[in-house]
Amino acid sequence: MSDSKHRHHHHHSEEHRREVSNRLARAIGHLQKVKQMVDDDEDCSDVLIQLAAVKSAINNTGKVILKDHMEHCIVHAVEDGDTEMIDELNAAIDKFMK
Repeated sequence: MSDSKHRHHHHHSEEHRREVSNRLARAIGHLQKVKQMVDDDEDCSDVLIQLAAVKSAINNTGKVILKDHMEHCIVHAVEDGDTEMIDELNAAIDKFMK
């Protein structure tokens, strides 16, 4: 999360919020499965494969959020001459890509 107090001037669609929420719920479910596998002392290779699925789910969710942000938030920011939001996006991408 950003330390900035910057606010959006629009709202995300219910469909977008639902898609992101569903993706996060699936990632949480995968991660709970990985934890159970560790607790059950399952094979390390199988745990790593499932953990890779969690990473992929999180990364894909980030891509969905980023795409929506660029298509809506950044478009509005450019229209409004709001360079602060572009700076915030760059900072968020840097953190997401680490």
